[in-house]
Amino acid sequence: MAAMTLNYLSGFGNEHASEALPGALPEGRNSPQRAPYGLYAEQLSGTAFTAPRHVNRRSWMYRLRPAALHQPFVALTHARFHNRFEEAPATPNQLRWDPLPLPEAETDFIDGLVTYAGNGSAAAQTGIGIYVYAANRDMQGRYFYSADGELLIVPQQGRLRIATELGWLEVEPQEIALIPRGIRFRVELPDGPSRGYVCENFGAHLRLPDLGPIGSNGLANPRDFHAPEAAYEDLEGDFELVAKFQGALWRAAIGHSPLDVVAWHGNHVPYKYDLRRFNTIGSISYDHPDPSIFLVLTSPSDTPGVGNMDFVIFPPRWLVAEDTFRPPWFHRNIASEFMGLVHGAYDAKAGGFAPGGASLHNCMTGHGPDAASFDKATHADVSRPDHIVDTMAFMFETRAVICPTVQALDLPQLQRDYHECWQGLKKNFDPQRR
Repeated sequence: MAAMTLNYLSGFGNEHASEALPGALPEGRNSPQRAPYGLYAEQLSGTAFTAPRHVNRRSWMYRLRPAALHQPFVALTHARFHNRFEEAPATPNQLRWDPLPLPEAETDFIDGLVTYAGNGSAAAQTGIGIYVYAANRDMQGRYFYSADGELLIVPQQGRLRIATELGWLEVEPQEIALIPRGIRFRVELPDGPSRGYVCENFGAHLRLPDLGPIGSNGLANPRDFHAPEAAYEDLEGDFELVAKFQGALWRAAIGHSPLDVVAWHGNHVPYKYDLRRFNTIGSISYDHPDPSIFLVLTSPSDTPGVGNMDFVIFPPRWLVAEDTFRPPWFHRNIASEFMGLVHGAYDAKAGGFAPGGASLHNCMTGHGPDAASFDKATHADVSRPDHIVDTMAFMFETRAVICPTVQALDLPQLQRDYHECWQGLKKNFDPQRR
């Protein structure tokens, strides 16, 4: 059913309300004795009941049937989508993958997920899972939710139409979707074959970072995050509900669509965000600010200022710093970085990093521009501005070492000669010449 918006508010983390039928939202009570239209009232809590108000996440749903109505779950085997992050020793080697090929056999979003790497666990409520998906058909009669963490979805090829309990999100490449923990959804592919990245956050909810000295504006603005409008499915049939629970998949038969919420209000809701709306900050004199200026969302850890997971992007921007090596410099970090490319080219690599590809540089592993990019940047005319256009790269960054899975290390797309891109860096030192 099409939605009618009620008191629709845009803004990441804000309270929202929407109803698909007039008067479906009860007035003055969350759980009246009899909800309008004969609906069931149900609360979905994304945080502990006693969490401080400013971090408390919950939504009230008014639905055709309660979420408890389905058959028992049984284990579901999925060879490539899992959380077995300790199968292989973590490596300090630089790793890079070519894009995952699109499938030939019929493959939906869930079947097309491949675990590349991760750390921590849902049981410990810390860490992340990193996946790449490649799919070519809609989820048909099939619905999914993760009890383990929220899902940050980054399409790289093809739009996703994500039908959730709270309404529809249509997300194209260079946009992202955030599906909260426990929200049930289905994915359709309006453009046919699709590919992209997913980060599952087991830790504290992703939120906008504090801006500190930047002030009250800049980076990702709250008003650019959009929640869906209420829309419900009144469908009966033989459907499948797939749950991710403690790193494994389970399936249950369900006789109706679980996307049957007619009205809702709360802040534990899905969002979409257009990365092209990011207000990029940079130096207008010399040197680089740290790459935290590209931070879109952060999942805080128990250590102040240190993220369980940070989502960082490298969008189009002007580089104007004078007498400065303008590309990202050579660096080693306490954090570990998993990087992907959504669109165009990345300015610190002359080649080998294609849209749909990925790289992993773990804690204290040296990385940075390849030899060709270094040579170009050191001879560039920095008296003129450099406009980087037609690009969108991103990074999942985490305080813990990221462990690649055995299957990711065995993929034919792994570039086993990646280290060669730095071998052309020569010693230029001459003690007789400054």
